[in-house]
Amino acid sequence: MRRLTGVRTAGLVAGGLAAFSVTIVVAAAVSRFVLPVDTPVRPSVLTGDDVVGIVYPVLGALLVVRRPRVLVGWLMVAGGLTIALLGPSQAAYEWFAYTGDLHAQYYPMAVNAGFGALGVLAVDQLLPLLYPDGRLPSRRWRPVAVVVSVVMVVQAVAFICRVAPAGSPRGPNPLEVAWIDPVNDWLAVIPFNFVYPLEAVCLLSLVARFWAADTVRRRQIGWLLYATAANLIVEFWAPFSPLAMVTTAAIPVAIAVAVMRYRLYGIDTLVSRTLVATVVVGSVGAVYLGVGAVCGLFFSEYGQVQGLAAALFAGAFFQPLRRRLQRLLDRAFYGPIGDPEALKRRLTREVYSADPATALASLVSAVREGLVVTGAAIEVRDGRPGYLESGHIDVATARVVPLVWHGEDVGRLLIGAPGPRRFPAAHSERVINALTPYAADFAHAVRLTAELQRSRERIIGAREEERRKLRRDLHDGLGQSLAAMSMTLTIARHTLRTSPEQADHLLSDLREGMNGVTGEIRELVYGLRPPVLDDLGLEGAVRALATEAMGGPGGAGGAAPRITVSVSGDLSSLPAAVEVAVYRIVQEALTNVLRHANATTVSVTLDAGSALSLRVRDDGVGLPESRRGGVGTSSMRERAAELGGSCLISSPPDGGTLIEVSLPLDTAVPAPADTPAAS
Repeated sequence: MRRLTGVRTAGLVAGGLAAFSVTIVVAAAVSRFVLPVDTPVRPSVLTGDDVVGIVYPVLGALLVVRRPRVLVGWLMVAGGLTIALLGPSQAAYEWFAYTGDLHAQYYPMAVNAGFGALGVLAVDQLLPLLYPDGRLPSRRWRPVAVVVSVVMVVQAVAFICRVAPAGSPRGPNPLEVAWIDPVNDWLAVIPFNFVYPLEAVCLLSLVARFWAADTVRRRQIGWLLYATAANLIVEFWAPFSPLAMVTTAAIPVAIAVAVMRYRLYGIDTLVSRTLVATVVVGSVGAVYLGVGAVCGLFFSEYGQVQGLAAALFAGAFFQPLRRRLQRLLDRAFYGPIGDPEALKRRLTREVYSADPATALASLVSAVREGLVVTGAAIEVRDGRPGYLESGHIDVATARVVPLVWHGEDVGRLLIGAPGPRRFPAAHSERVINALTPYAADFAHAVRLTAELQRSRERIIGAREEERRKLRRDLHDGLGQSLAAMSMTLTIARHTLRTSPEQADHLLSDLREGMNGVTGEIRELVYGLRPPVLDDLGLEGAVRALATEAMGGPGGAGGAAPRITVSVSGDLSSLPAAVEVAVYRIVQEALTNVLRHANATTVSVTLDAGSALSLRVRDDGVGLPESRRGGVGTSSMRERAAELGGSCLISSPPDGGTLIEVSLPLDTAVPAPADTPAAS
């Protein structure tokens, strides 16, 4: 709690100083237009000192809020504030010139020299020495920091305490110190501004840090190194020029890029939100005032109309501007990889030219690159592949994002630890929210593909099992019977002349064997397709099942239930596979009713439309509370699923059991035209 209070206090102090600095710069800028001076100290509307006085304290205050113990933030606040104070001192200098009190100009000149030296020391010299961690590169740089600080302070004090030359229009310097004045003579011997060599020496510390740093740290240092070097060269050859103002402003911009793009100090989220809030508030305020002013021209008598129209326009302008600005900042700070919209467009392009599994790999790669994490993975429930990983990820510590497709849990997205160039939490959440719907769609597509593949495998397996069963039955049953009949026929032929009675006995056995073979063939044919479907059609076959069930005993040895069959639609041209599936499902359903339901009435309803609907309803005991699906119910569901349909088994509130089957007819293979529907 104490540490939190200290952080909050530091943030408030830094924020207050930054606000004070901005206020001073604005006030000094206004004074340039108020004071009627022919030759102002700052003739332009905006100068490099104004840029430093605004940008440095604001960015430094943001650094202090996040990292109050890092000296760089405080240096930027202090340096920017001291440079901002040059504006009021120069305004006072101009005011004394306007009023003719030239002697009083010594005081603003002293303030200007003192604060100017401190500002240059903080911003141009100590900041490169201490950037980015607030410490010197090594102990060998301590003498450099001490010498630079002493020289700047001595130079400022010498200028403030200089002895005015005889005949000066300002008169004698009220702050002069005679024994310090020779320092000014020594400095005057130097043919160039001695501040530039000092800045160049401090710049070498950045070079030393750059060569000793890793890749990420080099990117953080390189921006400031490049901007500071460019500013030093321009200031040396063209001081006080517009280009010098641009290069001066480039230094805090370089620090902002290092903060945002390469996560320096981890305050990019704070900076991003501050920029968005500032621009949005300013823009919305401008829209409000502008619309209010325009409405005032036409509806000057209706003040409420002006306010309402301005509020409506400002409200409509707010959200689109915020989204657009946030996207531009993401694009500027994090590049195309971190732009959620760019990631979505990339995924859309790759999905059109890839199968679901490949699209899933592209998604995992996009998540890893878009979030700049060490690894990402996706788990798909019952999918093929069920797990896909990019990079290295520790499942135990990874962040888990559930993937839900239309209310159905289809898998999980696993996000690994942030990499060296990681994005802020707010930006990562935007990327995750943008990619999660795509991940859920891809996972669902992979599940559908895997389910289709498993269905094909089941169909192929069932077909091969039927072939093996048919081969076994033909070889072991029918084949053996035909071989025995052949042997019997051969023996009867040899004994026909010598022993007619024995031959007649053999031929009788042969006759019985042929009857058995006929029965076996009938059973094989019935197993492939019930003959009753070809003899009576689907409706007649279902009615025959109902008649057969009513003729047998009911559950628990009771009376058989009364079964009614109702049919609507045309069942004469159904695909053969649909006919067999419906017949087998009805057969299994009636078998379950007779065995378990203890029902008195059963209704079977068939409706052929765009899809074939089957309902089997009984008034029995219903399903048990802790039921476990058996072979019969599983076979009904599998037969429906093989044709792309569904089979639901439930217990209605009023009792009994309800079986609802729906089979599509537009995707099934139709029966041959010459296949009779009924005999």
